Amino acid sequence: MKKFQRWLLKCDFERWLAFGYKSNNTSLQITMGYLGYALLGTFLLLLPFSNNGGLSFIDHLFNAVSALSTTGLATADVANDYSFWGQLFILLLIQVGGVGFMTISSFVLLGITHHLSQEKSKVFNSQFSFPEGMESATMIRNIVKFVFWIELSGIILLFPYFLCIGEEKPLWSAIFHTISAFCTAGFSIYSEGLMHFQGDIYVNIIILILSYMGAMGFIVMTDILRLVKNKNHKISFTTKVILTISLGLALWGSLHIFFLEPTVQDFSIGQRILVSIFQAVSAITTVGFNTIDVGQMSRISFFVIALLMYIGASPSGTGGGLKSTTLSAIYAFTKHKLSMRRDITICGNKIPKYRVDQAFATCAFYSFVLLIGVYLIALFEDNSVDFLSILFEAASALGTVGLSTGILASLSLGSKCTLIVLMFIGRVGVITIGHIIFARAKGQKNQKSDIIV
Repeated sequence: MKKFQRWLLKCDFERWLAFGYKSNNTSLQITMGYLGYALLGTFLLLLPFSNNGGLSFIDHLFNAVSALSTTGLATADVANDYSFWGQLFILLLIQVGGVGFMTISSFVLLGITHHLSQEKSKVFNSQFSFPEGMESATMIRNIVKFVFWIELSGIILLFPYFLCIGEEKPLWSAIFHTISAFCTAGFSIYSEGLMHFQGDIYVNIIILILSYMGAMGFIVMTDILRLVKNKNHKISFTTKVILTISLGLALWGSLHIFFLEPTVQDFSIGQRILVSIFQAVSAITTVGFNTIDVGQMSRISFFVIALLMYIGASPSGTGGGLKSTTLSAIYAFTKHKLSMRRDITICGNKIPKYRVDQAFATCAFYSFVLLIGVYLIALFEDNSVDFLSILFEAASALGTVGLSTGILASLSLGSKCTLIVLMFIGRVGVITIGHIIFARAKGQKNQKSDIIV
């Protein structure tokens, strides 16, 4: 056993997981790893026993990247176009994308060798943003345990209910929708998605809880777990910021849909409340499920949902988007400048300058990528496609949300390829991609410039 442990310690897991690729640049290492899994997923979906025919290579690539990035956009009907094996491969991609392939591999390595090298910790930390003082090994164990118990609980809660109401394949449906919800993927094995359960309070609540727990992130869940174990433990400032912003935005979105969205005004009060909360939470957690036809919503609701998708979930979680903590840092800096205060603070808590710098860099590059994506899709499509719908689809792809206005099937090859790239960037992270693009600048000497900044 000790020889096996020593052999494992010498193994280059990063190279294995990145399909033979190895780089000292952790951002590039992670990106190549996800690219390998996207191609592997595409190959698996292309197998004759995985699909029922009629789909092109680009469709399988699109759906594989969408699953790996936990987006939920699909150019096919998962229920009818893929067999059980195809659906299983999609679910495995969702799980790998939601938890992170480095997290899973590091957990296995820790369980066998009880050791995590500094290099492996560095790659893991590049995937998730944790407050200072949290050890990588501890966080890895907590993440995997948290994922296992939450997903198991979701399956236990959904399976008997699906069985009682006569759903076809109740166990598979419970497993698939639990993992899809917790990983904020938004994939469903029903052709109409969760519109199938539009008025079902039980299913809606379970899916909402799973989505929120995944999107809030492992920082929040670890903090809450510590509070349960030790009542004297104080909730961290990061957790307070995440909960305040996410709940506040979800409330705003819910109120807007309830009072101002025309398509839900004919519903009963109870159903309108349920639909409004579900759709707002679906956008802010980037889970991407829908219980109403998003394509029929009003323009102002399009904008509200798109804004929620743009902001997205929280760091170290399964969701995408700009992240709530990035928004809080930008707000703190703006308040600091307008009030001309000495320190950058939120509620008396000082925000380090490097956090503010990172927030602005993230926001700028994220917005730039989104605008490029919108530009390319608008370029590939004719004037018959509404520009707001293009913006919505691009925001949904980059934010790894999965909500769609219904134009996806009619988009050209160029637009689908653009959305594939946006989904991939959304999963890997705009900062990770930025590090790769601008990595060459590290070796360049500073030169004098006449530009005034």
